[in-house]
Amino acid sequence: MPVKILIVDDEWNMRNLLKIYLSNRFETQEASNGVDAIQLVKENNYDLVVLDIMLPDIDGWEVCTTIRQTKQMPILMLTARDDMKDKVYGFEIGADDYLTKPFAPEEFIARVKALLRRTNPPAQGLGTETIQLTDLVIYSNSREVYVNDKQVDLTPKEFDILFCLAGSPKQVFTRDILLDRVWNASEYRDARAIDTHVKNLREKLRAKGLHYNPIKTVWGVGYRLYDPEDKGPHE
Repeated sequence: MPVKILIVDDEWNMRNLLKIYLSNRFETQEASNGVDAIQLVKENNYDLVVLDIMLPDIDGWEVCTTIRQTKQMPILMLTARDDMKDKVYGFEIGADDYLTKPFAPEEFIARVKALLRRTNPPAQGLGTETIQLTDLVIYSNSREVYVNDKQVDLTPKEFDILFCLAGSPKQVFTRDILLDRVWNASEYRDARAIDTHVKNLREKLRAKGLHYNPIKTVWGVGYRLYDPEDKGPHE
């Protein structure tokens, strides 16, 4: 099936430009405002949403938040402001990557491909691995996580962080290591984004009934996996 991408921007010129960038590789649809975007996401299964922050009715923040209530496809946010607070807030509400206008078409395509690779990895090698923890199961092939048989909806970045930690349960991962393992070189990187994704991960797992915190903070260093049934030493 063709990869479907939704482009959300109120400027016709920008929508048309992005459509031209993507047309040779992907199937695209467009929305010029937030209300239409939310409705299209409800009615269709997109592989990626390209979402401008500044929209005429409801802003991109609200659109992103609404999408994340029901869908977990990657969201690439576009902004004219290179403000770190905006980027951190976007990660907190579920954005996967940021691109600041103006940008080169090569960079845009690289970011799109990187996000799609995270969502649809090749089904080989580690793609068949299943990791079993106390009341928590991670299926890498389908990129699904279950707590006591209840599925947890994670964003691509949240899944990749959890899978990375669970794959080496004895290892302490610094933020820089996680950035190298989870983010592609073409993606926007900020160590604070790791903390935001970990916070969201913990909350989602707890909301599904996980009775312990599987991601331990190693102060001054980073994070590592924790399983209460592991016989090794813990903090």
